[in-house]
Amino acid sequence: MKLKISPEIFEQYPDVLLGVVALRGVDNRGEVDGISHLLREAEKSALEKIGGVPVAEHPNVVPWREAYRKFGAKPKDYPSSIENLIRRIDKGEQVRHINKLVDIYNVISLKHLLPVGGEDTDKIKSDVELTFAGNDEKTIYLLGEKEPRAPHPGEVIYKDDEGAICRRWNWKEADRTKLTEETTDAFMVLEALPPVRKEELEKATTELANLIKEFCGGEASTIILGKNNATAEIK
Repeated sequence: MKLKISPEIFEQYPDVLLGVVALRGVDNRGEVDGISHLLREAEKSALEKIGGVPVAEHPNVVPWREAYRKFGAKPKDYPSSIENLIRRIDKGEQVRHINKLVDIYNVISLKHLLPVGGEDTDKIKSDVELTFAGNDEKTIYLLGEKEPRAPHPGEVIYKDDEGAICRRWNWKEADRTKLTEETTDAFMVLEALPPVRKEELEKATTELANLIKEFCGGEASTIILGKNNATAEIK
């Protein structure tokens, strides 16, 4: 299985970078106090970095709002995953426990102010592509939604042969490929747009892989994707 970025994406977003962590044989069961502690620390770190700046104006949030506008999504109605996380903790909420893998990628997302997501590789059909939605995309169930809906033509999605696995770039994931306690093989994606530099993304990607190996065991490999290296082997 491969993860690839379509050439059309680079036409609109030439500097986009993805940090990819491929996981095999992890143990995602149970809850670990050490991860909860890291999550609380990451929340504090994110709030310190935001400071008194309105969330919508922070340098790590602005590029995603602009990217969403390019494909016709209003950031106010469909915030990127990192904006959504920041707004929740800015209101005094704590990021709730889901499972170890999700908790760990939320740690990295908050600590580095980057969108991060993950999918269960065993639930993926065919290769995965970051691309623009076509006019005939299949309807899918998103996390927490009771009715299936199809992506809007032109929005950025991750998809396999069964349909979209994440809509509006990193806004909301499909229920079909979500990470659960039964997940043993998976892949994580960290996303960066300028002003985030490649070196920052590499650091966050490596840190994510190391935390997963520490708390979930298994094997983890990393790769950075961009215009000159747009495909990664996942499994």
